[in-house]
Amino acid sequence: MNESTATWELEPAPESTAHVQLEKSYGNFINGKFVESAGGSKFSSTNPANDKVIAEITESTEADVDKAVKAARAAYDKTWSKMEAKKRGKYIYRIARLLQERAREFSVIETMDGGKPIRESRDVDIPLAAGHFFYYAGWADKLSYAFPNRNPKSLGVAGQVIPWNFPLLMAAWKIAPALATGNTVVLKPAETTSLTALKLAEVIQQAELPPGVVNIVTGHGEVGAAIVNHKNIDKVAFTGSTNVGKIIQKAISGTKKRCTLELGGKAANIIFEDATIDQAVEGIINGIYFNQGHVCCAGSRLFVQESVHDEVIRKLKHRMKSLIVGDPLDKNTDIGAINSKEQLKTINKYIEIGKQEGADFYQPECSVPSKGNWCPPTLFTNVAQSNRIAQEEIFGPVLAVQTFRTVSEVIKKANNTPYGLSAGVWTDKGSKIFNMTSQMRAGVIWANTYNKFDPASPFGGYKESGFGREGGLHGLAAYLDV
Repeated sequence: MNESTATWELEPAPESTAHVQLEKSYGNFINGKFVESAGGSKFSSTNPANDKVIAEITESTEADVDKAVKAARAAYDKTWSKMEAKKRGKYIYRIARLLQERAREFSVIETMDGGKPIRESRDVDIPLAAGHFFYYAGWADKLSYAFPNRNPKSLGVAGQVIPWNFPLLMAAWKIAPALATGNTVVLKPAETTSLTALKLAEVIQQAELPPGVVNIVTGHGEVGAAIVNHKNIDKVAFTGSTNVGKIIQKAISGTKKRCTLELGGKAANIIFEDATIDQAVEGIINGIYFNQGHVCCAGSRLFVQESVHDEVIRKLKHRMKSLIVGDPLDKNTDIGAINSKEQLKTINKYIEIGKQEGADFYQPECSVPSKGNWCPPTLFTNVAQSNRIAQEEIFGPVLAVQTFRTVSEVIKKANNTPYGLSAGVWTDKGSKIFNMTSQMRAGVIWANTYNKFDPASPFGGYKESGFGREGGLHGLAAYLDV
């Protein structure tokens, strides 16, 4: 990294939206068709980068949820659970291929609806979503090999509730393994990012999936609660906040419902003095700023060995100055819009808390559009372990930095949090990596990289980051009685 390099002014390079086909209003997707809600009310899905309304979304009722669950149960009993596994795999494979073919359209809609930079939607979200359908299509007729001598059986109807940070990818994470194992689905996307899930319903129609196998109902938290509490749901899969996860656990206690929860995180990103510093700095940027901190596994706590602290912070600030905040559809943009005004308010609250707690505050000078929800990349140094910005999930582009001297010290600090979803280690010593990863309580630990995902690799956490795994063979097991 050459710190004398000038920052070049780049001409705008916006991605076209001319190829995007969106309806003005969307109903629920139940039993293979788009249908209007029994209640009939709608709410607006807006572009967080300019506050413009993109489409009107249905606010579902309990009657809508009941209708969707009944459709899923009928499809399970009559069609999907009885279908030859190889044929189920062909349907899932068809969905994957159609997603690939429509990848450009999906990536633009994901960016318009969610605010993330088009580069992330185009290069990460949509390819990974298609990849999960490809991966699980291959497992559909091989369950006896995945779980030898265990006679795996499907569970029934899966109720799935997903968040706004990876709308299509989270849907793929949950729908693909559920279908591959012979279950049917009732899915609720986040109210602020429902569009790619509804477009996925179009792909499901195009793939000619039997009616009722996948049902999508939209709305706010009450709709998710209606799915969780429905008596004919056999499995609950939820990704979201720890507080809601606790509510779900209480709601299903005493029932026979299976459950997997992927909840909050406060990931530790650890840089040792023997690390390749420039590579580590870029990994930090990727881990917290390129995704606006909108991932539960974001590396929002940075631990730097004292001997290289000044060098790391100097290079990190230099790199932060080059980050472009602005139109998410511009291919030059590094940091897009915050998903909602409510989330921006939460982020700004924590920034004020960090200042009040006495940490050193830094934001590079950058211009942002006059409309929309924006937060420049933010850095806090001289952070204490007890500070709230080092303990509580912020879900924004805010990084809290602490120092350490020894391995044992940083392990204690990294583990001293209610969460345990992910972590990162930067060092050139393989033995140090294995020593660290064996003692850190995190579900996923990256070494000399960050935020790398693969459909074959399980993902999930410990402690208040939830339980169960998604991805890989573990993702299959969550939808089977073995």
